[in-house]
Amino acid sequence: MILPKHIHTLRRAAATATGACVIFVLLGVVEGGCAASGGNEVVRVAVASNFTSVQETLAARFTAETGIPVESSYGATGALYSQIAHGAPFAILLAADAERPARLETEGAAVAGSRFTYALGALVLFGPDGMEGGAGALRAGAFTRLAICKPELAPYGAAARQALERLVGWDAVAPKLVLGDNVTQTYQFVATGSAELGFVALSQVLDRPASHYWRVPDDLYDPIRQDAVLLRAGAGSDGARRYLVFLQSPEARGIIEAAGYRVPEPAR
Repeated sequence: MILPKHIHTLRRAAATATGACVIFVLLGVVEGGCAASGGNEVVRVAVASNFTSVQETLAARFTAETGIPVESSYGATGALYSQIAHGAPFAILLAADAERPARLETEGAAVAGSRFTYALGALVLFGPDGMEGGAGALRAGAFTRLAICKPELAPYGAAARQALERLVGWDAVAPKLVLGDNVTQTYQFVATGSAELGFVALSQVLDRPASHYWRVPDDLYDPIRQDAVLLRAGAGSDGARRYLVFLQSPEARGIIEAAGYRVPEPAR
């Protein structure tokens, strides 16, 4: 049970966080007594691979503040969706798109009204020193292997395909493509030299010199809107609901933005 002083704290965070209406939906159910948690509760979260390092930071901060442990599993959004649809007992999905969380709501595998956008991703072309003119490197074609995520599984792969179609044409690069199951594997292809270039998330390369990546212009791909949703398996979890509230707090927003994402403005 959440004590009154905790409810007050959560309400204060809700007043300034993204998607405030979603927070009050979550809190309303908690206050109604439908989400009592046990002392040994673990919040199990399915997380898109691009968000790995940020999720580790957020989960550690949440656990330090609440004492509730978080167990995160990472993968391509399409693969995580399939696992959830087949009964994987995750409480929360942090996707790299908006489509699959919405689909889970429609299919009854997620709690209606709990979905919100927690981050807006950015696509970059990652490669060797001198990548500032990334479009030129693609058009020159002076590479033998170009890594992207599988477009049907990973939203960053779908965005990469859109950018390639608009920059050089898909057929021109298709024979040179190396396909990763998720954006983490795609990053590793380039980092280990298995591919000279690769499309990955901005958050993955922020610790690299700026000359090692080119930020793809936003108008070359559809916005990468990353949505969170409370899953049916987590509907009765106090900890899961509190984690979603925390994810929309000013503290969490600051961590997400510092990692290279944009965060939508709070709902008004």
